[in-house]
Amino acid sequence: MLRTVTCGALNLNNLGDSVTLCGWVQKSRDLGGMTFIDIRDRYGITQLVFNMDDNKALCETARTLGREFVIKATGTVVERSNKNPKMPTGDVEIKVTALEILNAAKLPPFMIDDETDGGDELRMKYRYLDLRRNPVRNNLVLRHKMAQSVRRYLDALDFIEVETPVLIKSTPEGARDFVVPSRMNEGEFYALPQSPQTFKQLLMVSGFDRYFQIVKCFRDEDLRADRQPEFTQIDCEMSFIEQEDILNTFEGLIRTLFKEVRNYDLPEVPRMQYADAMRLYGSDKPDTRFEMQFVELNELVKSKGFPVFDNAELVVGINAKGAAGYTRKQLDELTDFIKRPQIGATGLIYARHNEDGTIKSSVDKFFNEEDLKQWSEAFATEKGDLLLILAGSTDKVRKQLNELRLEMGNRLGLRDKNTFSALWVLDFPLLEWDEETERYHAMHHPFTSPKPEDIALLDTKPGEVRANAYDMVINGTEVGGGSIRIHDRALQALMFKHLGFSAEEAQKQFGFLMDAFEFGAPPHGGIAFGFDRLTSIFAGLDSIRDVIAFPKNNSGRDVMIDSPSTIDEKQLKELKIKTDL
Repeated sequence: MLRTVTCGALNLNNLGDSVTLCGWVQKSRDLGGMTFIDIRDRYGITQLVFNMDDNKALCETARTLGREFVIKATGTVVERSNKNPKMPTGDVEIKVTALEILNAAKLPPFMIDDETDGGDELRMKYRYLDLRRNPVRNNLVLRHKMAQSVRRYLDALDFIEVETPVLIKSTPEGARDFVVPSRMNEGEFYALPQSPQTFKQLLMVSGFDRYFQIVKCFRDEDLRADRQPEFTQIDCEMSFIEQEDILNTFEGLIRTLFKEVRNYDLPEVPRMQYADAMRLYGSDKPDTRFEMQFVELNELVKSKGFPVFDNAELVVGINAKGAAGYTRKQLDELTDFIKRPQIGATGLIYARHNEDGTIKSSVDKFFNEEDLKQWSEAFATEKGDLLLILAGSTDKVRKQLNELRLEMGNRLGLRDKNTFSALWVLDFPLLEWDEETERYHAMHHPFTSPKPEDIALLDTKPGEVRANAYDMVINGTEVGGGSIRIHDRALQALMFKHLGFSAEEAQKQFGFLMDAFEFGAPPHGGIAFGFDRLTSIFAGLDSIRDVIAFPKNNSGRDVMIDSPSTIDEKQLKELKIKTDL
């Protein structure tokens, strides 16, 4: 080894030790007769000291070192006269007796420091430099610890980690596939897996009753803060189980992760029906760190002569506690917020519960004091509370009020990133109608089992069939989802029929799976957690990008290696591919 100790290990117990450190120059300070160099590695920073009186040549060499030079320094551990309590090694320094420059460095394009001056795009272009910064490196260390904790927990429960193929068959359901041309099979293509779904089901047929994999998945879809074209799942499947077994097993996993990685005691995770989540929060992934549940007002506000309410399918609101002091400017800001095209509301009605006990609304012309008192009772308001009310078609207005609720949660400081609230959401609809294609699509995927008591509705009321499915939500983010699977060929064929597949199409796309079901498929189910999302929540980050070593930007590009890129004409000819741009 070139070094005998790392840059974060030394303290007063090492006084007098002869040591050798290797690392990068963080900064240097030339004080005339003395030069101080901070040397850094991933374990910490140690101060090196050079004295002109002791070794002039060595000191002059030290003065030539630039930021990010890679060096090797040998010397004796001595006590610092000017200690730095902010550094773990701040009580000591190294009196250097030998110095070797292992590699010089150009001046980096941004400061390699916790608070950098580099913008996102610049840091992504030089990601290998950005990874030297403590905040970014710490995120990857956190990710590593979480992966190890997952493996320990599942191994103790007899799960087997099995790798599944990366080059698979393209399927039409779900997001767009990334496709890979096959040179040896002209005119044919592989697809990169959106998940190992069919393979983990085949592993259940194979008798591997407990499988997991921390696996790369690929989806060719538009990006946002919590999406990347390639991402990582904790993918799991179990045989001979029911929904309750899945919920208990993987609630245990999440609570173990919080305890081992964050030393946070996550309480027992409550459960909520999908229908209740939509009714109370307007979202299938509600942020339950704060209350502010929806209150429906149809019975109180209809037939009062106010057209906005009279003509609406649903009138619904929230109680923003303590916000009655909002100014007209602040209320106008909220109105502008919900009118943004991505939200699409047409207006906002509000009512204040004033400190003097009176209730004043923006629609006092249509509602008298007794009416507003009934509003107050419905919302259980107290002095100082603010009611925010929207009206419109049921599905749209619930989604709009969900956005307003989250905005108020932010404004009122109710979404603390160091507070965690988890929730199981259960019994999703099995199918959802798509207006564009005029057919049903699987809300999760085609292999999700319907609730046994709802199977009879598939032929008569397919939109009312509930899935034997579940999602785990943490702080308003879906971190995992799964279902009990179909394991019977006849039921799987019926599911494909309701998804618009002909018998021939179903056989062509998924015949291998349905054929396998005829050889003794056990009842099984599973779940997949978004590992990047989960890690970003543990790290208190809004984006998964900062917990991925080499992420893509919002255009799906890796600006560091300039990918995607064109390929050589010779390669295209070998693949029998012509581009038409």
